[in-house]
Amino acid sequence: MHQLSRASKNIDMTLESLVKILDYSSDEIFVLDSQKRIIYVNSACEKHYGLKKQDVLGRSSVELFEKGYWNPSLAPEVYEKKKPLAIKQTTSLGAELLTTAIPILNDQGEIELVVTTARELQSYHLLQTQETSRSSSGHQGDPGVSDIMTNSENMKRILKFAQKIAATHSTVLIQGESGTGKGVLARYIHEASKRKDKPFLTVNCAAIPADLLESELFGYTAGAFTGANRSGKLGLLEAADTGTLFLDEIGELSLGLQAKLLQVIQEKTFIPVGSHEEKKVDIRIIAATNQDLPEMVKNRQFREDLFYRLNVIDVAMPPLRERREDIIPLTYHFLYKFNRLYEVNKLISQECLDVLTYYSWPGNVRQLENLIERLVVASESMIDVHDLPELLRESIQETVERSSPSSLNEAMEQVRRDMVRKSYQKHKSSRKVANDLKISQTSAVKFIKKYCDDLRDSCDER
Repeated sequence: MHQLSRASKNIDMTLESLVKILDYSSDEIFVLDSQKRIIYVNSACEKHYGLKKQDVLGRSSVELFEKGYWNPSLAPEVYEKKKPLAIKQTTSLGAELLTTAIPILNDQGEIELVVTTARELQSYHLLQTQETSRSSSGHQGDPGVSDIMTNSENMKRILKFAQKIAATHSTVLIQGESGTGKGVLARYIHEASKRKDKPFLTVNCAAIPADLLESELFGYTAGAFTGANRSGKLGLLEAADTGTLFLDEIGELSLGLQAKLLQVIQEKTFIPVGSHEEKKVDIRIIAATNQDLPEMVKNRQFREDLFYRLNVIDVAMPPLRERREDIIPLTYHFLYKFNRLYEVNKLISQECLDVLTYYSWPGNVRQLENLIERLVVASESMIDVHDLPELLRESIQETVERSSPSSLNEAMEQVRRDMVRKSYQKHKSSRKVANDLKISQTSAVKFIKKYCDDLRDSCDER
């Protein structure tokens, strides 16, 4: 016992060492001051909320709750009763947490600090979890927030623009590569509009044979054609009346159907197949495509008048490779989703996260979601680089070889260098670089000194 006591006196526990230890904790740790400001948080916040520590420190916990990062909030009751409290919370990425808050009181009995710890419920195999009701969500006014999560400034601008145009009845054309989330954005616009309590119907124009698509859209009367339902059929245009019709892969429509759709957009009227009676509908049309419609117009594959009718408001969805800061939050979101679906508790290594961040994602968000489902199903308890599909690893290796570094670490270093130099050339300030790249200003200064010596003469540091 004496030897143990003597050894403990020789331990030099620096603040830096303590922070490193806390960052290795799988449990989330938050420390709030008397004003509910966050004065400390460990690295677990990134996998629970998609936020880095520097994005959280100094902010009010009330602000983050109101933005929907977690629900419900235990802070008001803890600060009011000044007693420990434990509740179940759901985060914006889909993590289910058992959160405990302990108030630390000063000599006057007032709250000086509140220390909260949170552990994922799936770590408790004996606990029966339930979905948190969306009706009690702290972000009811923020439509689709659980479906579209982003740290990308470009995506944030798109979502802000989407909320603005949602208030109108104008037709919207969403363009972007396959898998970027065009359908999710369409629903986001619908849920932000006055039609949010009305139908939202989706038609994939590429998935339905051309000869059936007309009857699906416009409906038909009894006996309209051989094999038709005896009582006729209500078309999707009529079923979506007062709501929104989302036409995905609009570039696949035949020229004949394009002409009929043009009439619907212009006149809000249509005639069912086999009928002579015109029907009127009040619908908003949102269309999406991964094709180059202007080029199709030039080649007479798409009607020019329909293109301009659809393109009243256009939105371009960026590919995932252009919003790399969203890869890790989305990865954790899908990890929580499939862990819950398959009743497992798989973890993912930092090395694997680094590789996912470096990959180009030709299939975008849909490819990432499908990959995470595969990894959850097929991997051991810890998902690692060797669990990734061979084609993905080969693709990364080819990229690494083309860019000349001799190892994946060198490749990651090269990506970091390029991002820092590009940001510094644009912003000319370590503070703005830190904000742009979501890193601390200390790290930004270090990286600028390391990578941007040749640029600093031409950039005014401020």
